[in-house]
Amino acid sequence: MMDFYSNFMLSFFFSFIFVSSKSVVMANRNLTSIRWAHAVNSQKLLDEALHGPIDMIEADIVLGLLTNNASAPEQPVMGHPPANTSDISLEQFLEQILEFNNNQNNSSAKKGVKLDFKSTEVFIGSQSLLENVWNKMDYPVWINADILSGPVNNTNTIPVDPDVFLRICNASFPSAVLSIGWTTKWGPDYKEGKYEDTHIENMKSAITVHEVKNELTFPIRAGIAANSNLELKNLFLDLNKTNDVTMTIWSSQGDFVDVEKLRNLIFDFGLDKIYLDVPQELENQLRLDKNGSNSSQISTCLGFLVLAFIVLNSNWWKIFA
Repeated sequence: MMDFYSNFMLSFFFSFIFVSSKSVVMANRNLTSIRWAHAVNSQKLLDEALHGPIDMIEADIVLGLLTNNASAPEQPVMGHPPANTSDISLEQFLEQILEFNNNQNNSSAKKGVKLDFKSTEVFIGSQSLLENVWNKMDYPVWINADILSGPVNNTNTIPVDPDVFLRICNASFPSAVLSIGWTTKWGPDYKEGKYEDTHIENMKSAITVHEVKNELTFPIRAGIAANSNLELKNLFLDLNKTNDVTMTIWSSQGDFVDVEKLRNLIFDFGLDKIYLDVPQELENQLRLDKNGSNSSQISTCLGFLVLAFIVLNSNWWKIFA
């Protein structure tokens, strides 16, 4: 009898460890390793990103003028407010990425793109441009906008209208990853502030009302996110029931960030749920190569082995005799 239960328990514990490890391997996609080119808002920066070791190209779109054709009407161009001129239009930007990704002579992998629309007007003005190339883009395309007012008391930036944005995305871009966030005010002198429950509830409401089915990623500012672990988990757990949800942590140069809090948040969510688009200095400070999840798995496995040893060397099995 003891041999039977001993063999059973050993099989159980080693099977558990094997299945757990296999699940970790199968689910192991380290999104923090994705390489970003940020604010690719000029022809020079686009050329560098296309021919560099980059996975995702992030760029901003405003209504403005081309520097080589200032007499033309305003159109969607690549730029970040307050800039409203650029040497490359959104149409040219999309065409060049499409051409690069379809070029069979390129040895590098296809580049994904994240389009950050800075106003309701420029998003509406860009709809037809995107629709014209949408079915040709067989690579990751994220459509980003700050659709709600957020921390900390940011009243200076007008959000993109959530109803307009989500309605157009539902109708025209159902396969896009929607990167939707809040306007924020933060900097080197800010240390207090977080994504409040009201910010979370407003976001959930907007998504629910519009019956959004897209994959979602929430762009969260590093310094604020570090103070908002519980609130962001609430958002994730509720929406992950109906959508594939990730977080994209970003930061401006010079932002104050509680590095340890942010690191804990990243490992709490898991490296398979967090994209990281931050300055290199902050990325280095986070020490994400010191993978806390791996050590946790090892500790868990060792714990079960110890428990198995204790059980197999006790008289628990006699209750079945």
